[in-house]
Amino acid sequence: MKNENADTNTGKTAKADESDMPPGGSKIGKIDLDTFNSFLLPRLGRKDDRVLVPPQTGVDAAVIDIGNGKVLIIAEDPIFAVPGQPWEMFGWYTVHIGASDIAVMGVPPRYMTYSLLMPPETKDEDFKTIVDSIHRAALELDIAIVGGHTGYYPGFAAPTIGGVTVFAVAEKGSYVTPAGAEPGDDVILTKGPAIETAGILAVLREKELLARYPVSLVEKAKSLCREMTVVKDCALAMQAGGVTAMHDATEGGVMGGLFEIASASNVGMQIDESLFVYPPQVKMVCDAFCIDPVAAIAEGSLLITAKPDYSAKILQKLSAEGIESSVIGKVTPNTYNRAMLRLDGRVVPLQIPKQDPFWPVFFEGVSRSR
Repeated sequence: MKNENADTNTGKTAKADESDMPPGGSKIGKIDLDTFNSFLLPRLGRKDDRVLVPPQTGVDAAVIDIGNGKVLIIAEDPIFAVPGQPWEMFGWYTVHIGASDIAVMGVPPRYMTYSLLMPPETKDEDFKTIVDSIHRAALELDIAIVGGHTGYYPGFAAPTIGGVTVFAVAEKGSYVTPAGAEPGDDVILTKGPAIETAGILAVLREKELLARYPVSLVEKAKSLCREMTVVKDCALAMQAGGVTAMHDATEGGVMGGLFEIASASNVGMQIDESLFVYPPQVKMVCDAFCIDPVAAIAEGSLLITAKPDYSAKILQKLSAEGIESSVIGKVTPNTYNRAMLRLDGRVVPLQIPKQDPFWPVFFEGVSRSR
């Protein structure tokens, strides 16, 4: 799983204040939007005109002009292990979560580096399993691993990816960004909300769920962990055509992701929650832990804006590969009109949640598992 406390490369942020923090004033999740804008953005080193897409809220990767009509597209993420899952999944997350940040730019990820930092007591077999699973996942996505760092260091409770950097070289003008949404576009959501939330909590808090729900439904929720990628979603959407923007709904969920696209594109949005794909296993997990699914971390839930004439083709392409999706609203020209009609009839503004509701439930589960 990914935590973007200080993700200056992708510029992903979440709004938070002291009332939303855990006891003791500790912070969980991304830095708040004000800190990102006021502190990080003025501290980006030397200005370079070749940087075509710099760090900004809601934009998943940077784009650099490298000449001869080519651009370098690059993104970085830290990856943390999920308690209760095999090390094979940790390696799979490392590749797919990193690759997803390039895929949303409309180009296939091609190269990566990673830093694997491990406690000195890490077993050799676990180390080999992690590295082998990263290798296999990279092969599946046709990604070359070109560098990184691997070592043992005190102070780590478990093996951690200090950073996975994924990049691609593409033709100038061939990519999209989350800042490309235009009035009149359809807004499409793949898989539904809270995919990551449901998958991880079903693994971490499986016993609690099994005490209340059928085994088959809990197993379906656990299987969502393999849905925590948008690489295929992005490729299919681009093949269909008409895409103007894509964004992986990570921390802050679908609600935060929609706000970030609208803000980056300087547009409005009208969204209807009743149009979402809503897997029953997602509903189950969110109901069990009183989590608002539209505000919860949703790696694997892809947001797409597209020209209306192409929407049906995009949905068909996704469906043919077993990916459910739906048109959930429209992009509008009014930047003061960014709203979602909730299932209960309320109309609420699109905004980045003050605290992603996943984190308190996750860390409560980690504490119980010790």
